[in-house]
Amino acid sequence: QVQLVESGGGLVQAGGSLRLSCAASGFDFSDHGMGWFRQTPGKEREFVAAISRSGRDTLYDDSVKGRFAISRDNAKSTGYLQMNSLKPEDTAVYFCAARPGYYSDSDEDFHYWGQGTQVTVSP
Repeated sequence: QVQLVESGGGLVQAGGSLRLSCAASGFDFSDHGMGWFRQTPGKEREFVAAISRSGRDTLYDDSVKGRFAISRDNAKSTGYLQMNSLKPEDTAVYFCAARPGYYSDSDEDFHYWGQGTQVTVSP
């Protein structure tokens, strides 16, 4: 059974940091590109960051570039999103996703999704 389980969300003050984790099971994680997306009520899900199968290549939305860092540990079948210098506009439910082969910045390309974890940044 394919599963992606996010953890690490919570409430933090502006300027603070959080580290999200995404534990994968039921498929060959190392053969899948991985991405993080976020969504707020009434808005479309938006791309945050993506990473290649090996972890060598990464891609970020301009809104998080320089503040967030995506990484992965294939031996642990786990992906991460380190979020620093958080802003109130980063408040959202964060989802991890995986797709076979190359990574992507489009949610339509991803096959597997986690249930999401809430991140709330207070002013």
